[in-house]
Amino acid sequence: MMDLTKLKPPQITFYCSAFSVLLTVHFTIQLVSQHLFHWKNPKEQKAILIIVLMAPIYAVVSFIGLLEVKGSETFFLFLESIKECYEALVIAKFLALMYSYLNISMSKNIVPDGIKGREIHHSFPMTLFQPHVVRLDHHTLKLLKYWTWQFVVIRPVCSTLMIALQLIGFYPSWLSWTFTIIVNFSVSLALYSLVIFYHVFAKELAPHNPLAKFLCIKGIVFFVFWQGIALDILVAMGIIKSHHFWLEVEQIQEAIQNVLVCLEMVIFAVVQKHAYHAGPYSGETKKKLDKKTE
Repeated sequence: MMDLTKLKPPQITFYCSAFSVLLTVHFTIQLVSQHLFHWKNPKEQKAILIIVLMAPIYAVVSFIGLLEVKGSETFFLFLESIKECYEALVIAKFLALMYSYLNISMSKNIVPDGIKGREIHHSFPMTLFQPHVVRLDHHTLKLLKYWTWQFVVIRPVCSTLMIALQLIGFYPSWLSWTFTIIVNFSVSLALYSLVIFYHVFAKELAPHNPLAKFLCIKGIVFFVFWQGIALDILVAMGIIKSHHFWLEVEQIQEAIQNVLVCLEMVIFAVVQKHAYHAGPYSGETKKKLDKKTE
């Protein structure tokens, strides 16, 4: 029997992180199993399964980074790229899920007459490239799709270039900042298109609880991102320091980030169980949805 009182802080941190990962995987497996058991709408439920796997993938990848705390900068960049490339796929699949809820098919040029002609109000800085008000049509919906899917292309390309340049030893700070700006502009555009889509179709999407679904994704993406920025600032200010000759301060920063992600993904996995529950496909919430749409 393990004596918990004799564990050192690093060991406690490690076991707490491992337990958190197991909890995240457990909650996700429960949700995935429910959808597989009530497999009624493959198009929608495939998108949902890809989306809900985001939390355990983030947790497992972060735990791997914690296991190899003395890894190189390229190693951590590779792990980060896995999470961010999957994030890009999730954002695209979320838009596809919303399209499915509204019976929109871009490939078959199907746009319900009831939603054509609606006004889309762009805000700054998008008004520099688009009119302030545009009418919804097939072209507009296709543009929103392109704004989302560009991130699916740009993120993996940037990740591949960043890793390749680090391996050949050419990765100055200005280049790192250039990639950061490109990726952040790309993800901002993708998320902007989702927000616009939600505002235009808030009434029709209300029975499907899209805000909770969207916040699960946006929460993971932005929370992890700004958390990383905060840790960067703490390192720059000298608050986070290395007290071990065999550990660089950047490696300690990565370890802190990985521990926090492992813990936070438990929360997101629980929230996802409610936001993406299988009720609409099992018949449990069908009557509620019908009442809301009447």
